[in-house]
Amino acid sequence: MNSFFDIRAVFEQMPLLLEYLGNTLILALLSMLVGILLGFVIAIIRQRKIPILNALSIFYVSFVRGTPIIIQLYIAYFGIPIFFRYLNFKFGLNLQLESIPKMFYAVTALGINQSAYLSESFRSALLSVDKGTIEAGLTIGMNRRQIAQRIIIPEAMTVALPNIGNSFISLLKGTSLAFSSGVVEMTAAAKLVGGRTYRFIEAYVALAIIYWLLTIILEVLFSFLERKTAIPVEAPELVNSQR
Repeated sequence: MNSFFDIRAVFEQMPLLLEYLGNTLILALLSMLVGILLGFVIAIIRQRKIPILNALSIFYVSFVRGTPIIIQLYIAYFGIPIFFRYLNFKFGLNLQLESIPKMFYAVTALGINQSAYLSESFRSALLSVDKGTIEAGLTIGMNRRQIAQRIIIPEAMTVALPNIGNSFISLLKGTSLAFSSGVVEMTAAAKLVGGRTYRFIEAYVALAIIYWLLTIILEVLFSFLERKTAIPVEAPELVNSQR
């Protein structure tokens, strides 16, 4: 039985894969940061229906959500160098393409992918902010910037947090495709380890266990954050007694 599957090899190969855990987490965190920033900007454009930009953002979200992420990774990996070569030729620049780290392409593609999904979550969250709270802020002398910083953004982020958590978990698993951009993370490491030991199934089972445990940890972490940031709801009898 051991000739087909060796359970000991699964646990022996885990430390080899965990050496690349840092690359996976850095890739996920940087991509999520890009996705949150870009997604929030798109959400504001969509909410305010800014001319031209609104139409472009609708096309952007539709295209990104309608194409496979692996294709987006290939477009970033092959397309960005072509674009930089064009800039060098057109404007006489001297951009050194060889100095661009492979992770840059993966972060760009994964961040853009996440921004399209998060923009819809942020847009829904912004629309959910109580208009009465905004009016209350205006009545006490807050300006628009203060209302955005102290009322709109905190409340919207609280509403969007569950979707952010789900997106980050999905993104973490999506980093397994980053090997297509030349990034050596845990999935690429599993392929390399399997090639050395000829124990591919054990390497991938070990990888699956690691991703599973990471997902459980993130689910617990985001559940904790959701409870801590939840907006308290007054009980109906308390509200009636205050009236």
